[in-house]
Order: sequence, then C-alpha cells, then structure tokens
Amino acid sequence: MKQWIRKMYESSVIRYIFFGGCTTMVNLVSFFILRNLKVELNIANIISIILAILFAYVVNSKYVFQDKCETLKDHVQPFCKFVSARLVTMVIEVGGVWLLVSVMGLNDMIGKFLTQFIVLILNYVFSKFFVFTTGKSK
Repeated sequence: MKQWIRKMYESSVIRYIFFGGCTTMVNLVSFFILRNLKVELNIANIISIILAILFAYVVNSKYVFQDKCETLKDHVQPFCKFVSARLVTMVIEVGGVWLLVSVMGLNDMIGKFLTQFIVLILNYVFSKFFVFTTGKSK
C-alpha cells in the first residue's frame, strides 16, 4: 500500500488533480461566502478567482511541479507567467459563469461548478508547458 501511495504521489498529474481540487474548493467556498454576503456576482467571482490563483501558485510551485526556486527573485518569472496564464482562464471562467447564470438562468453555484472542468484542464496545460519550466526540478 505504501508503494502504491508513493507511486501515485510521484505523478505530477495525480498531484495536480489533488491540489487542483483544493484550489477549486478555495475558489468555490470563497465564492459561496461572498455571494452569501450579497457581493455582486462578477465581483464575487473575480475575488474568489484571485484567492484561488494565489493559493494555486504556492501549491503548484512547491508540491505539484516541484519547482526549486530558492529566492524570491527566482519566483518572479514563474509567478508572472502563472498569473498571465490564469488571467486567460479567468476570462473564460468569468464569461462562462456569466453566460450560464445571467443568460441561461442556471443557479450561480452550478454555473461556477460547471466552468471548473474547462478551467482545470487549461490550467494544467499552461502550468506544465508554459509556467513551471524554469528553476531546478526534482
């Protein structure tokens, strides 16, 4: 069992799915809280995405892609790439939530949840092939 768990952890895809799920929870929970505080739909969506982006950078850099940036300066380029890529998927997410909720009439949490599948896949591709390509890897 220990070997199986170790083998699963060695896969960046498995680590990404786990921490991507955690990031999605940060996004959904903060969105839920903000909406319950009566924050406007798009504002709540943008704030929850920003919180998720910050959380995701830390866990993706450290645990998923195991980038070995040693100083704050080492993190500048990957962080800028990460934020740039996430801004692209943020536009897709905000537009998708708006379309599903405001145009198609779905519940806001359902609309938010449905957009997460597309965003999760795109974020993995961007992170693996565009963002975490510098620094010393394990």
